[in-house]
Amino acid sequence: MKTKKLALYTGVAAIVLAAGAATLTMQVNEPTESSTSMAAAGTSGPAITVYKSPSCSCCQSWVEHLDANGFETTIVETNNINEIKQQYGVQREMASCHTALIGDLVIEGHVPADDIVAYLENPQFNTAGLSVPGMVQGSPGMETGKKEDYQVIAFSANGQQSVFREHKDY
Repeated sequence: MKTKKLALYTGVAAIVLAAGAATLTMQVNEPTESSTSMAAAGTSGPAITVYKSPSCSCCQSWVEHLDANGFETTIVETNNINEIKQQYGVQREMASCHTALIGDLVIEGHVPADDIVAYLENPQFNTAGLSVPGMVQGSPGMETGKKEDYQVIAFSANGQQSVFREHKDY
């Protein structure tokens, strides 16, 4: 009797393990949608609201970069972008020419669409947003023919910062 129960339990355990392994294999082999494939498939990506100056052409170019990568963009033109930065806790050293929001996440400056998608897929604990501080030549919207190395910084409301991604030799 004990041998039959042991054989039954062993068989059930083997079936459960095989089913779990099959499920895991199917999940691993499922293609993930990048922002590029979302745009190509015509599906909607994340909704993002961009606050920018009406006269800033590089901000408009960044919005076009987001649109091309599947984001649903809404533009809010303002002549007081610093007020928006203060309202959403963008520290001075993180500032750039425009501020955008995806829900509560702040996107400051010329952050590449792929970096935003990567962050949304795996958000960092206790961060308020991502920033490419300043006006980095070669970043999305700042394509002038010159390319500077730059970092995408994850920042928190209390001023802590960490490098989320680096862009060198791109």
